[in-house]
Amino acid sequence: MYQISKARLGELFTRIASSEELILPLEKNGTSQYGKWTPEAEVRLDRLNTVRSAKDCFFPQTENLAAFQVKGKSITVIDQRTPKDPFVVFGVRACDAASFGILDRVFLAEPVDTYYQMRREAGTIVTLACNEPEETCFCHTFGIDAVNPGGDVSCWISGETLYWKSLTEKGGALTEKVKDLFTEGDEAALEAHKAEVTAILEKLPLRNLSLEGFGGDATQALFDRPEWAELSEACLGCGSCTFVCPTCQCYDIKDYDTGHGVKRYRCWDSCMYSDFTMMAHGNNRTSQMQRFRQRFMHKLVYFPANNNGMYSCVGCGRCVEKCPSSLNIVKVIKAFEKHGGEK
Repeated sequence: MYQISKARLGELFTRIASSEELILPLEKNGTSQYGKWTPEAEVRLDRLNTVRSAKDCFFPQTENLAAFQVKGKSITVIDQRTPKDPFVVFGVRACDAASFGILDRVFLAEPVDTYYQMRREAGTIVTLACNEPEETCFCHTFGIDAVNPGGDVSCWISGETLYWKSLTEKGGALTEKVKDLFTEGDEAALEAHKAEVTAILEKLPLRNLSLEGFGGDATQALFDRPEWAELSEACLGCGSCTFVCPTCQCYDIKDYDTGHGVKRYRCWDSCMYSDFTMMAHGNNRTSQMQRFRQRFMHKLVYFPANNNGMYSCVGCGRCVEKCPSSLNIVKVIKAFEKHGGEK
């Protein structure tokens, strides 16, 4: 384990960026968003959550899949996949780091999504433990430890010191490139810092949120509950919750005519949109209640039923903060008193 003064983080970033792209939270229009580091960039490691998660680095909002060139009756397919240069995502919180395991279950299962796979193989994740969690945080509900955030390298900031610990082969390779900037880490000081943050986590208002009654065995019992109608009444179907969510993985694939061929791309989609399940024969979800129910049943019931109990939520709190109607997964959990809620 190593440490470095916060005053020298610029040197650390410069060293990393000299050999691979460095992506980390940056100031943008009064918010914190992931972006490419430059010496002029304003780094915001002090803010807890970025507007969107680091999911964008591996599953971008829009990406080209293929192109088709048409000459007479001849059609040439052009593969849009190109080898991805190595990159580092720095400052990933524990909840967002855990989300990659959920996305991996979807995109790395057979048949493997090679677009996602190339980015995952090229990327090194440097996590940053939380110091002052928000009241909207509830990652503990899903077994995530905010003071031990995982990733390829774990980092902690205490006072004017950043601690650095390599956890994987990728993390070790990155550490070799920068370790001459570090000094040996003070293990006792770091453990004391972790204990202080753990004490804060214990006092969060959502600390005792319970998932009792949810999971893969609750499908029919929860699906037929009358509470869905009341819960969904205020839903606008705007999709904000899905676009800030680090675990949502729904997408659409579209073709457009370039004038001299066709390009095929995919873009994020939302199960909260009225045309999400539109097919040739019609739409099998005809009300916002059905769409609302689908979103939360997927996260709390369907996904764990098909993934050995793994929930499709990491408790980051973004949907709690961003929903214009104050609807979110916490309200859903609490609404089903017999199936979940506060212990």
